[in-house]
Amino acid sequence: MNEDLRVEYRERFALLMTSMGLQRMVARVYAALVVTEEPTTTMPELAETLQASAGAISGAIKTLTTIGLVERVPAPGSRRDHYRIADNGWYDSVMHKYNVLMGEVINLAADGVEAVGADTVAGHRLGEMRDFYAFMSSEVQDMLPRWEKARDSRRAELSDPRRTVES
Repeated sequence: MNEDLRVEYRERFALLMTSMGLQRMVARVYAALVVTEEPTTTMPELAETLQASAGAISGAIKTLTTIGLVERVPAPGSRRDHYRIADNGWYDSVMHKYNVLMGEVINLAADGVEAVGADTVAGHRLGEMRDFYAFMSSEVQDMLPRWEKARDSRRAELSDPRRTVES
């Protein structure tokens, strides 16, 4: 990939992550780690890549490691900490947040039905909201094993030594 295209893509990726709620520098560091060809990256390398201060990179790395999207890894012979995208980090993080949020929405809607009465207009509205999110939550849980099977199959195909560049 052309380096200019990689930089443009990295910034587009970061912008999307920002629109999804990540702070701008956190999104930029995450995007840089996603698009790098290196197996691991140090904070000084990220600072140079993103033309950002060491403090900004450090804060972003702390956030990303705390939420499980990035992990610190040992680098034999290096005195610096190395970081990489956590395997399945985005999946685990998104699913954890989704499950927590869906549970809160379902419980809030159920509390609303109780507060306003099940036989009121608002109660019907809140009941339908509760039922919709409960249905969606159930569907996602049913879908996850299919995703994991598809992911594992794709990974096996990508690691198959018989696979050629053309296939």
